[in-house]
Amino acid sequence: MSMSNNIAEGSGSSSKKDFKQFLNIARRSTFENANILILLKKRDLITEKELEKLLDKLDHLCRQITNFQSSLE
Repeated sequence: MSMSNNIAEGSGSSSKKDFKQFLNIARRSTFENANILILLKKRDLITEKELEKLLDKLDHLCRQITNFQSSLE
């Protein structure tokens, strides 16, 4: 939720610079979520296969956010 919340909050920004900052926070949240997933795996709450699938999705989201940031320049 932190990723989508930051994007939503940033969309209300009055400047591209501010919006890009919120996108940067959203992008960093993908790394935070990756860490949470790794911890879940270490506690055997998800399987290795689930971890890999979810990390791939996070990587894709991170790239999308980065590309969106770049398009605002």
